[in-house]
Amino acid sequence: MAKEGLDFDEVIFDEAAKAKDLDYLEVSLSRRIFIGVAVAAIFFALGAFGRVFYLNSIRGEFYTKRASANANKEIVAPAPRGVIVDRFGKVLAENVAILSVFVDVGELFKQYDNEKIEEIAMKLGETLSLDAQEIEQALLAADLERSSFILIERGVTVVEGIAIRSLNSPFIRLIDDYSRDYINGAAFVHVVGYTGFSEAGNSIVGKTGLESYYDELLRGEEGSRILYRDAYGNILGDKVVSEAMAGQQLKTTIDADLQKYFYQSLRNGLNRLGRNAGVGIIINPQNGEILSLISLPSFDNNILIARGRNQEKNNILNSNSQPLFNRAVAGAYSPGSTVKPLVAVAALRENVIDPKHQIFSAGFIEIPNPYFPDQPSRFLDWKAHGWVDMRSALARSSNIYFYAVGGGFEEVSGLGINRLKEYWQEFGFGKLSGVDLDGENKGSLPDPSIKEKTTGDIWRIGDTYNVSIGQGDLLVSPLQLINSIAGVASGGKIYRPHLDSDITPKLLIDNSDWVEEFREAQLGMEDAVSKYYGTANSLSDLPMAVAGKTGSAQVANNARTNAFFVGYVPVETLDKMDVSRDKQIAILVLIENSREGSLNAVPIAKDVFEWYYYNRLIKNDE
Repeated sequence: MAKEGLDFDEVIFDEAAKAKDLDYLEVSLSRRIFIGVAVAAIFFALGAFGRVFYLNSIRGEFYTKRASANANKEIVAPAPRGVIVDRFGKVLAENVAILSVFVDVGELFKQYDNEKIEEIAMKLGETLSLDAQEIEQALLAADLERSSFILIERGVTVVEGIAIRSLNSPFIRLIDDYSRDYINGAAFVHVVGYTGFSEAGNSIVGKTGLESYYDELLRGEEGSRILYRDAYGNILGDKVVSEAMAGQQLKTTIDADLQKYFYQSLRNGLNRLGRNAGVGIIINPQNGEILSLISLPSFDNNILIARGRNQEKNNILNSNSQPLFNRAVAGAYSPGSTVKPLVAVAALRENVIDPKHQIFSAGFIEIPNPYFPDQPSRFLDWKAHGWVDMRSALARSSNIYFYAVGGGFEEVSGLGINRLKEYWQEFGFGKLSGVDLDGENKGSLPDPSIKEKTTGDIWRIGDTYNVSIGQGDLLVSPLQLINSIAGVASGGKIYRPHLDSDITPKLLIDNSDWVEEFREAQLGMEDAVSKYYGTANSLSDLPMAVAGKTGSAQVANNARTNAFFVGYVPVETLDKMDVSRDKQIAILVLIENSREGSLNAVPIAKDVFEWYYYNRLIKNDE
């Protein structure tokens, strides 16, 4: 009887099982493995679906245009920025037509290697007097997903344009473009600002001032046209895809003639003193409109956008006097005695003192020193004033009077630092006003706990005395300060300061029910001008009534003095002048490191007040 044959696989696997003492070799898979594989498959499927959805739905239009641009050639048509004008329609910033040089990097990369790209960069560098290596680096770093065209230079001359065309390169293009032209640039630069390249480097955007704040309004929309080509790259025709749309016009609240006059007057005043830093602001207390805003030193914004002029640009960018810094909005200063009208309102509101109550100023007061009884702390007035009430103290700018109402002295209890801080907030200090300019400084309010943490020293009555006269730890921006004085002029209403004439006036603070308190502060500021002993008496011969307050703030450990003047016209005798309320203005003049204190700021204010009277109050606007 024949024997059954043995299968080779059975022998091998049987022996392997015996060797491992196993009963079987086949093992069933766990259910978790099947679930894991299914989840992974679903995950990858969702990822693939999401990517397809993104490319087709979200980025579909972009890649459709890119596909069209690969088959043809899309040429961008730059849009002119919107014109910026003053309140009367006078142009502050407009556009001039220029030629700009672009390179079609997409086509260049398709047809040539790096060696040819280097050659093209060298030709452009020679023609335009530019660094060929920088051009090459810009071409190689191009982001083709953003644009196939790379800007090489703006504003080329006619001669350079002819030379560019003579290169006969299909990759280099001269395109009609626009550049900004700033009228009286140095006088308006900290209001208008200037433009520059975007981060991508292919478009112009606002960098500072109104150019930056209202960039979306001013920028407009670029247009484009397509050059149709055959398979060999030959141009068959072109079609306008979209027309460039100019940006919108921005009408400002600025009075251009007033701004130019104020700018020149402030510059002349600084030059006479051998100084170069200062601020000038004019605002309408009735609605917050800014009629003038000046920061010195200044610079011509046309230089920063011009081709070449590199040395002048470097001088501006690296100057120790910081001409790019907008002191009017971004600066922070101790306001000196210009804060006294606000302290007066707070003291009356809190019944700390009666406006007729008199305090004697012998030129100083002494506070007992508990640690050294024979060494009392002495706080000085700038001169002895004798007996003064509130109006007289404001007119004379008596420090002793405001030491008492601020920190307390003898029978006057004083407001104390906490109430002072509360009322300064009521005048807009320590917070942003919301002005339509970037970089606004909210200032700093004195705080005993902060002083103790930062210095390890407690808050003393001398600290309260100092901030009561605008020294020490109280810091405000010039714009905050003049807006608070505008609140005094309007009888308690403080508006958002603004430069766009289309903005509806926004009331920030309304203390108009403090009628009696504000009237006392107004009378004290009027006496500062009309009384022979007033610190601003030199304004008394103007052809209109003026209210004003001078101030001097010691800085840099009393090594320097900043001079202030704040005031407004017309005053409460407005109806007698037959002038509407919308003609009222509040003015601030600041001179940094003034030689002789606050009186240096008064002549500049007088000059501007006189111009305003003859050109705006008794003369019809142009």
